[in-house]
Amino acid sequence: MLNSKDGRDVNISSDTFRQAMRQVPSAVAVVTAEHEGQRRGLTATAVCSVSADPPQVLACVNKAGRAHACIEQANAFGINFLADSQAPIAMAFSRPTDDPDARFDNCDWVAGAEGVPLLETALVAFACRVAQRVDCGTHTIFIGEIVEIRQQESRSLLYKCGAFTQA
Repeated sequence: MLNSKDGRDVNISSDTFRQAMRQVPSAVAVVTAEHEGQRRGLTATAVCSVSADPPQVLACVNKAGRAHACIEQANAFGINFLADSQAPIAMAFSRPTDDPDARFDNCDWVAGAEGVPLLETALVAFACRVAQRVDCGTHTIFIGEIVEIRQQESRSLLYKCGAFTQA
């Protein structure tokens, strides 16, 4: 139980929080990393800009996921914001799999700066060097210094209320 500024007890469950956040549309990204020949990735909506000077972005990554260790070991990650036609890619990277490297097979990937996998057809792709890590409950917030940007014109893939949509 938490206390609010006015001293009231606040008891918000994680389920209530998740339900509220489902109402907020979010850009969909695939966060990637590569270390010693092993590529890992995950679909994420907890990704945003941090600073324009220096250019930095952040990604919140679950500590229990395979990509987390890969990002830590590589000290680098890619953020690939998806175009509206790329919902199948988002789905592939959101499901558990016995062969995480196979997720990369059905798309065109290039090695970006720092060796991170960047989706060639992403709306916007950032290669990042880890500048800071923040431990936050079940997740680590990786703040990345942007070292490469690739972009193209398209509509954005969004996620709201448990479904993909576009903007």
